[in-house]
Amino acid sequence: MGVMRFVVHPPELLKNWPESNRAYITSFDGRVFPTHTNIEGNIFSCRRSFSDSGKMSVPWPVEGFGRPVLNTTSLREREEPYLLSLELARGKLAEVREQWSVWEMARMAIPQAFRDIQSEAFRAFAHASARQDDLDECSKSAQHAIQKACEAANILSDSYVVQRMTSIRRSSRHAPSLLGCATDISVLSAPGTSVFLDAFNTASVPIRWTDIEPTEGTYDWQPIDDQIEFCSQHRLITRGGPLLSLGPGGLPDWLDCWSDDFLNLLSFVCDFVDTAVSRYTGLVRIWEVSSAGNVGGALNLNEEQCLSLVARTLEAAIRTDSDSHFFIRVEQPWGEYQRQGEHRLSPYQFVDALIRSNVGLTGVSLDINIGYFRRACFTRDMLSISKLIDLWSLLGLQIHVNICCPSSNSPDPFASTSTEVQNQALREPWSQEMQAEWIEQVVPLLMAKPAVTGVFQRQFSDAVPHRFPHAGLLDAQGQPKKMFEAYQRQSHFEKP
Repeated sequence: MGVMRFVVHPPELLKNWPESNRAYITSFDGRVFPTHTNIEGNIFSCRRSFSDSGKMSVPWPVEGFGRPVLNTTSLREREEPYLLSLELARGKLAEVREQWSVWEMARMAIPQAFRDIQSEAFRAFAHASARQDDLDECSKSAQHAIQKACEAANILSDSYVVQRMTSIRRSSRHAPSLLGCATDISVLSAPGTSVFLDAFNTASVPIRWTDIEPTEGTYDWQPIDDQIEFCSQHRLITRGGPLLSLGPGGLPDWLDCWSDDFLNLLSFVCDFVDTAVSRYTGLVRIWEVSSAGNVGGALNLNEEQCLSLVARTLEAAIRTDSDSHFFIRVEQPWGEYQRQGEHRLSPYQFVDALIRSNVGLTGVSLDINIGYFRRACFTRDMLSISKLIDLWSLLGLQIHVNICCPSSNSPDPFASTSTEVQNQALREPWSQEMQAEWIEQVVPLLMAKPAVTGVFQRQFSDAVPHRFPHAGLLDAQGQPKKMFEAYQRQSHFEKP
């Protein structure tokens, strides 16, 4: 068994580091290995089934930045443990300097503020490297290097967004991608309609099988019909789906008896997809056919069955309406869930397999939902999100991104119990101000990416049942939150 060992100093850090069990090791190509973590004294260990070099990734407390995921550089296994803060500083600096080089070669103007901050980070890292015989001094300098490297990363990504959006504004008066939001019954009220139309040009109508056919053969299309009619009346671009979710509880309960009969299960699923797409042909031009196929969990389907089911439902949808665009939604696109050892394919490999099967996939819809535990992304900075989009753009598909984060850590009576708020994700506890700040940063970054053709707010209202606590644009009383103004500016293609 391969083991990587790290010294955590000062040891007091371990008392308030619950994210330690979320660490994982990746290969040179980014694939996540099944990883088990252990703490003995001040030694933090990551174990996997074989010995090889790799990068260790873990959420780490950084003053002023919360607990973003930081990565080491590629490390070999050795008897002597590494100093964790020093290796995380080395990894963050390498990431920042690599992206600096890439963007500079692409003729991006690098601001002097970035050069100054990254130089300070490098000097702190060099001092830490030279003082490894003094753990107190080394850890202090390494932590300072991490903080400054994170600051430099933000300056670099902000500069990229400003320069890209300036270039886009010179050539177009319209936003480069769709800006939308998931709908619910709240959009049908007069206040909800006003807010929605003032912030978005696209509607994503959830067409969930579990809501439409909770009992076999008994359909309730009326709520969906009303929302589709709303979109048509207001001439909104309409995206429908996901039609089915392969995550836990994503398929109707009455299908449980067919879980051991995969061929008949396929027949039921494809029949529903055909029915839904036929019903709204001409009204919906963009379809999310399935979601969470890469993660799985529905009806105890294995990974091969999930891949087969996603491919067959895509074929059924395209056969029914060949003029529309068809996407699949990917949960946890960094692949953190692979650390549990239940999946062979990374999210990227899952989609690549669908492309190679030539089923006619138009694009991929990525879920980026931070600030939550369970079935959500670990917290990352803007530079890491930028690198993720660059990676997925190599597939040559359109990219939609679905985003959300919480506005509070208080109990949310309408939220699913499967997800809870991680309150230390950013530099301050979650609030409407922190939510708006994150939206203000991430939306322009995504819209600046050439491969991104749509950015969608994951949730509209907190006053109806929903999955993510406090993630809606409207609060539980139906009032717009502070992030509404951020979406208004982006919708009107204004500078922040």
